[in-house]
Amino acid sequence: MVKEEISEYEKQRQANIAERNALIKKLALDAAAADFQSKPISKKPVTNSAKPHKKTPAVKKIKEEVLPRRTSSRLAGLTADSEVAKRKAEVEYEAAQDAARAKRQRVSGDLNLTDIVVAGKGWDKSENFLVDLVSWGARPYERTFGDEEVKETSDKEFRGLREKMSGLKLYDGFEPNRIKITPERIYSLAFHPSPSKPLLFAGDKLGNLGIFDASQTTNPAPATSPVKAETPDEDYDDYSPSPAITSFHLHTRTISSFQFSPLNPSHLYTSSYDSSLRLLDLSTSSCTEIYGPADPLADEPLSGIEIDPISPYVLYFSRLDGFVGRHDTRIGSSSSSATETYQLSEKKIGGFSLHPCYPHFLATASLDRYLRVWDLRKITGKGDAGAPICVGEHQSRLSVSHAAFNSVGQIATASYDDTVKIHSFENMGTFTAGHTVTEKEMEPSAVIRHNNQTGRWVTILRAQWQAQPPDAVQRFCIGNMNRFVDVYTGQGEQLAQLGGEGITAVPAVAQFHPTEDWVAGGTASGKLCLWM
Repeated sequence: MVKEEISEYEKQRQANIAERNALIKKLALDAAAADFQSKPISKKPVTNSAKPHKKTPAVKKIKEEVLPRRTSSRLAGLTADSEVAKRKAEVEYEAAQDAARAKRQRVSGDLNLTDIVVAGKGWDKSENFLVDLVSWGARPYERTFGDEEVKETSDKEFRGLREKMSGLKLYDGFEPNRIKITPERIYSLAFHPSPSKPLLFAGDKLGNLGIFDASQTTNPAPATSPVKAETPDEDYDDYSPSPAITSFHLHTRTISSFQFSPLNPSHLYTSSYDSSLRLLDLSTSSCTEIYGPADPLADEPLSGIEIDPISPYVLYFSRLDGFVGRHDTRIGSSSSSATETYQLSEKKIGGFSLHPCYPHFLATASLDRYLRVWDLRKITGKGDAGAPICVGEHQSRLSVSHAAFNSVGQIATASYDDTVKIHSFENMGTFTAGHTVTEKEMEPSAVIRHNNQTGRWVTILRAQWQAQPPDAVQRFCIGNMNRFVDVYTGQGEQLAQLGGEGITAVPAVAQFHPTEDWVAGGTASGKLCLWM
């Protein structure tokens, strides 16, 4: 039989197989030889006796909760499929389940927040930042002051004052939700100083000024209708009269404040977020810009305006960047000498006020949480660094929204720590230029708990004094988040809580008539409430 000849390819394949088998045998022999080699003897580390070893302090170990942990069955010498290994896995699984159930188990009894802090700042009850939320929040139409409190007043004279203020009635000429005095949210509100009739002015978010005459009466329903009614009363029921309201677009942005001239009640000075002051002359039906930045593109929003009661041609204004300015209307607005500005805060000044009898004293309320009183008679520093001397300051826990002087030297502030504070400086007329008061003298004489959490869609609450109360009892009004207007005395005692049917929003912007016991409130929907 002829032997079949092997091809070159087959020869090469068999050679490769033989070479591979030889390599595998060599690797197996090398591994077996390594098992018989002894481990190397470790050498004792050499220590330097010349330099003593400094003992490091032991690290304090924090005791931690010991939890069941997984252990290696291989290191324990257990076979993977043995009964012992299975039992061990079951025990570990049950322990893990028990630990998970313990975490979800309801805890009975009382808990102390100090003991259950998970992360963040340690809990200190004295610095409870949640105090503003406790028992607060808007509760529409829920009264906190009413007839019971009036009846329980022991002082006869004070009870009579409470009865008088609580007896103010909601204007019934039109329902409050029909008196839309401005198209947008009301930011500023005031009565015309005339005592003959209630004439109200309101400024809104978009620079509109609305005017409402509350002496007007509801027009009677038309006697005839072009469409015959199916029932006798249908014509009258469908007729919904609207009040006569006039609006003017004075500014391009929010009208933050306005004030009537004490010399001419037909002159109305307005301030706006569009960085300008304007004079509205009601007698000539004209509106003139009397102040604005030299650069027309400059953005310097104005948050308030005050007229010097002794020199009515001098205007003071505050800006949102922390400056307060003084503008003399006798000098042309284009002249740089007509205006002086002072930086009184590094943050926003929300409101300011001049002392009605001593207008060289000025109070500011700012976002940096401070109420400050300044004396304009003494200016320290030169040029742009000049500023009036600070008579005193008081810090609140959160930002202070507004500060208002009354005629006897009291300052009312409202702040986001849910307080209304009254600071009394009844002897300011004796202060010399440069006089300062102590921290104790700056402490408030009365503190009223008051919900001031307006949120984003309600105008900031501000306490506003009655300029000349007819009975000489100092009082102020402030909006209430429960859809009322609160009235308090200068001692912090509540006189009234004004409300009524048809008030569908918070009358956040509240204002007294200067001499009459008339109170008005403006809402975020541009509607007006009036009590007389």
